[in-house]
Amino acid sequence: MLDQRIALDVMGGDLAPDATLAGALALCSQDGPRRMDPRRVLLVGDERVIRARLDALGGASLLGDGGFGIQHASEVVGMSESPATALRAKPDSSISVCVGAVKRQLAGAVVSMGNTGAVVGACTLGLGTLEGVRRPAIAVTLSLTGRPVTLLDMGANAAAKPQDLVQFAEMGAVYARGALGVEAPRVGLLNIGSEPSKGTDLLKEAHQLLAAQAARLNFVGNVEGNDIFHSAADVVVTDGFTGNVVLKLLEGFSGFMLSLLLKELKAHKVEWTQDALGKVRRQIDYAEYGGALLLGVNGIVVKGHGRSDANAVANAVHVAARALDANVNQHIVSGLRAS
Repeated sequence: MLDQRIALDVMGGDLAPDATLAGALALCSQDGPRRMDPRRVLLVGDERVIRARLDALGGASLLGDGGFGIQHASEVVGMSESPATALRAKPDSSISVCVGAVKRQLAGAVVSMGNTGAVVGACTLGLGTLEGVRRPAIAVTLSLTGRPVTLLDMGANAAAKPQDLVQFAEMGAVYARGALGVEAPRVGLLNIGSEPSKGTDLLKEAHQLLAAQAARLNFVGNVEGNDIFHSAADVVVTDGFTGNVVLKLLEGFSGFMLSLLLKELKAHKVEWTQDALGKVRRQIDYAEYGGALLLGVNGIVVKGHGRSDANAVANAVHVAARALDANVNQHIVSGLRAS
């Protein structure tokens, strides 16, 4: 069972450690199909702080036999620190200890809300990449239309090559099929127009490479930004710079629109309840999709939003468990071997 555990970076994130611990408690205490056995969660961070805050949150009973495990880490990489400098200066940081737990097969996955650069760097360097993987990619799955759409790369590679985009497509399709249950995921290339001749040299060449493997990858051609909202593809591929801009825009705009809607409802004295907007919130709130998978590293890695609350943390851990249980990495290696 050790290699099915999830190493949770308790100290990483703007609202850590309380939001992280509250998320773990919510996931492991709630009833229903998504409830997780607390033995699958390895809490990583300052042990004294973890025990004290768990006690304050009413979760002390979930420690010990049959409950959470704890792995002590004496240091933390701050959200504003230089990732490379901090990782070198703080070998006992909570994110580094999480990576070490996976390397020693004490866990099979890492979940962190901490410094993105530090998480990507520590996991890529510490775990290495899967056989055949050129570069790992950050993948985010949204459910804007009720059907999941996975976008990658969302920030791991600001400067990608055409071959990288093809590999992102392969990894995204494997994840959509294995973990999300999409039988024949449609792959689209994010561009400024649907025509193959549109876009930068990178996108034109990537389109040619993807089109040459259209049957195997179920490539549906270029998709534009607005197509993301209309289920034009199940996997949308782009470079990390563009993907990160898209992700931040989606996060910011969804929050803005939700606030605007609530303001207008109140201004017009429209009677409504929180439940009435629950479905909308679940579709557009970053807390509901939980976190982004770092596909291509030799272990399951989920990076949550730095501002993640308890709900977002619980969802991020659930994403990691789903990918781990679906053997996503094994499927990626098998898929790349066959390509």
